[in-house]
Amino acid sequence: MFVGVARLVLQIPGARSLKDRRQVVKSFKERARARLPVSISEVGDVERHQVATLGAVTVARESAHCTSVIAQLTEMAGSLPDGVLADVRTEVLSFGEGGEGLGGGIETLTEGSRSNPPGDFTDLAEKWGRG
Repeated sequence: MFVGVARLVLQIPGARSLKDRRQVVKSFKERARARLPVSISEVGDVERHQVATLGAVTVARESAHCTSVIAQLTEMAGSLPDGVLADVRTEVLSFGEGGEGLGGGIETLTEGSRSNPPGDFTDLAEKWGRG
């Protein structure tokens, strides 16, 4: 399992108010989500009128797919009519076959620690404070 991460910094020179800035950001996020398998969120200072920092992530079976999606997202951001892509940082992280490199999941429970029938995750919800 691979996770592609990107940080995009957009300059929005025409934004005279937070409302102007939000419109550009919202439009970009909606267009990107509709066309690409990504999740996007604002991660920077949301009070600056002319700068927006966005974080984006995609998950795939192959690192090349993550790289491709992030490249398409970057290209889309670079062609914004109302914004300028000022900075991009990307990284693709590997978590092993099927995410086996992740710790702390259901795999950490021993067979004897489950008192519920298969498919009943009540004990897990209690363990993680959601019960």
